[in-house]
Amino acid sequence: MTLLRRDKFLFACLSAFLVVGFLLSWFLLIPPSRTPSDKVVTIKRGMPFRSIAMMLEQEGIIRNKELFIATATLFGKTGGIKAGEYEFHHRMSLLKVLGLLVKGQVKQHLVTIPEGYTLPQIGQLLESLNIVGKTAFLQAASSPPFIHSLGLLPLLSDQDRNFSRFKSGLTLEGYLFPDTYHFIKEMEPEEVIRVMVHRFLKVFGPDLAERASQLGMTPMEAVILASIVEKETPLPEEKPLISAVFHNRLKRRMPLQSDPTVIYGIRNFDGNLTREHLQTPTPFNTYLFMGFPPSPICNPGKDSLRAALHPASVTYLYFVSKNDGAHHFSETYEEHRNAVWKYQKKLIPKNHLTTK
Repeated sequence: MTLLRRDKFLFACLSAFLVVGFLLSWFLLIPPSRTPSDKVVTIKRGMPFRSIAMMLEQEGIIRNKELFIATATLFGKTGGIKAGEYEFHHRMSLLKVLGLLVKGQVKQHLVTIPEGYTLPQIGQLLESLNIVGKTAFLQAASSPPFIHSLGLLPLLSDQDRNFSRFKSGLTLEGYLFPDTYHFIKEMEPEEVIRVMVHRFLKVFGPDLAERASQLGMTPMEAVILASIVEKETPLPEEKPLISAVFHNRLKRRMPLQSDPTVIYGIRNFDGNLTREHLQTPTPFNTYLFMGFPPSPICNPGKDSLRAALHPASVTYLYFVSKNDGAHHFSETYEEHRNAVWKYQKKLIPKNHLTTK
């Protein structure tokens, strides 16, 4: 090969190398667009990598799906992509897009679980936000093997006076702490539940468990009472007073007579509590049965948990709604009857003791 032909060959190789290098750089490092618009893409659980690449190309996030697949294959990153929402912008290079997927940097959503929500209400809320399906959530929240794996056995031990009734319908009602969480879409229900139970166990720590023991209550009874307090009033300043009423009633062996417990035991409650409901024997009817219902009736917040174990030092036995969110508290039945007449504009039968 002459020197001239060799130089031409080397020049051609160099030119080809530069062209290939430019094209690779263009595909791998240069974003498909310089516009700053963001795009959210949802990757379904079990979605093949080729389908992911095709979707990214269709959305304009990458230029070429085949090169994307080849690059991911080269680095051994075509498997294990985490399901969920990913937020991309058109200034991201192919390598940055791949890196985001490999790291599983899914978009997080702030989800607030209100205090006093029941399991079905929490499940419905999570489903409406596409975090997890309600049915799957409720199934996980009532699975005994899963529940036993969560570290709740000290709260649900055989020594619990209500456990024999409770274990036949074991659920996590009462133990999913209402708070604001960072959740992602398409989560496993067990993952959501673990986060909420872990938060509950941080709030209901050894100090509250010890306080329950001092009051002669099991931890489960404390959670049950907290759930009733939660349902009876939204006002933090009233919670210790409501708690005191129930503590005083228990000491006097009076029924708790809490409307929210009755409502919890009614299937498909339509919002209108009737005398027939109060006379219907369900395990949650605290007008007919002494002591606590068999399980919590909602998921109480921190104020209610603390109030259940730190009742106010008062002798009240009754309370009635003042129709403004607050309650009137009474020590005697006669005073309570007068308060009912004042605030509810109706008399109650003399033989019908009620806290409402």
